[in-house]
Amino acid sequence: MAKVTEKLEGMDVWLYHGQIYIPNTYSAGAVGSRFLIELRDNKKIMGTRCPICNLVYVPARSVCRDCFGELSEWVEVSQKGTLLTYTVTYQSNPVQPVSTPIVYGIVQLDGADTGFVHMLGEVDPEKLKAEMKVKAVFKAKKERQGSILDIKYFKPLA
Repeated sequence: MAKVTEKLEGMDVWLYHGQIYIPNTYSAGAVGSRFLIELRDNKKIMGTRCPICNLVYVPARSVCRDCFGELSEWVEVSQKGTLLTYTVTYQSNPVQPVSTPIVYGIVQLDGADTGFVHMLGEVDPEKLKAEMKVKAVFKAKKERQGSILDIKYFKPLA
């Protein structure tokens, strides 16, 4: 029978052979939680505005990346925006909620100064192009859980 643990010779290092279960939880924090709750409960995409730079961050954050100002002003942004860039993957991944091809894009919503990564749907990968207009598609209210995936995907505007 193999040893479960072994000490490396000449080192103060132990190796454990097997799996260790480490339960954990993740807290989105006050700002992230409010952002996710607005998605879940109201289908609203909220950002925070810097009082110094006037930049609007989506997803919302608590500190400006440029001037380090505190971001306490909440603003609702549009569910429509611009696809800045994209990528298509044909390799399945067990953590993704969709089948291949999976299309990811960086979307900058109207009213926001930053873009964020999300999935695209209802799109032919061959017809994708940067700068195309897209719109958020939300999950049904009973399916929303307070996750960025409450936005099911972004689809091209006709």
